[in-house]
Amino acid sequence: MMYPKFLILSMNSTEPNWFIGTDIVSVPRISSIINKEQDSFISRIFTKGEISYCGKRNNPAIHYAGRFAAKEALKKAILSYNPKSTISLKKIEIQRLDSGEPHVNLNESLDCKVSISHTEEFAIAFAIVKPKI
Repeated sequence: MMYPKFLILSMNSTEPNWFIGTDIVSVPRISSIINKEQDSFISRIFTKGEISYCGKRNNPAIHYAGRFAAKEALKKAILSYNPKSTISLKKIEIQRLDSGEPHVNLNESLDCKVSISHTEEFAIAFAIVKPKI
């Protein structure tokens, strides 16, 4: 039977090849923070590209919340791989490909994938990271 490449674990190691993270965020909470802190929160957490993307949407708070959840999920996955790692959320950029798929732009030696979903109330993200060989 053929298995997808991402499901195959190394037979030569007891260490996992993939590390996962997840996060869920309250959209109204992010909206409230944005309204209270205005540009301070946004500029501290998000890149110029993310700010541009979210700012063009009908409800920017939903998109900020989704990206915030994705960044937190990625950070958790990275910390599962390397507990001593330090990374600021602003160093993680979530871009949107023409296909609609979220793309992680991170200057690390990791392969990263993320999935984001949201409603008016919540945004959730799952992330997987794998060390590049």
